[in-house]
Amino acid sequence: MSGVNKVILLGYLGKNPELRFLPNGTAIASFSIATSETWKDSNGEKKDRTEWHSIVAFGKLAEICGEYLTKGKQVFCIGKLQTDSWKDKDGNQRSATKVIISEMQMLGSGGKKEEKKAPEDDPLEGREDLPF
Repeated sequence: MSGVNKVILLGYLGKNPELRFLPNGTAIASFSIATSETWKDSNGEKKDRTEWHSIVAFGKLAEICGEYLTKGKQVFCIGKLQTDSWKDKDGNQRSATKVIISEMQMLGSGGKKEEKKAPEDDPLEGREDLPF
């Protein structure tokens, strides 16, 4: 029996997607999604945590993401985890895990721009050492 690698995320975009094209014309969109959870600790105090997820889409789905998704927009994605490893310019071993999506659904109002913002600034923005 083979394993299962499936990720389902519902969150808010941390920045507008970055759209680029491979030499063969295949589109690649990269963006991040923030997911948050809230709970009460044993003292009844409200706690919350935000997780940031690196998302990558290919082909027509990437083109759609690049055209219609904007920072702060709520989105539902289905995909799989993929971890890449590389050596940085100083020779240090690095790795990053991303979600390669196969499905995406835009949520919220269709005609109006979402007013809701992502929980906080995207910590992955400006990271030049990531391979995607």
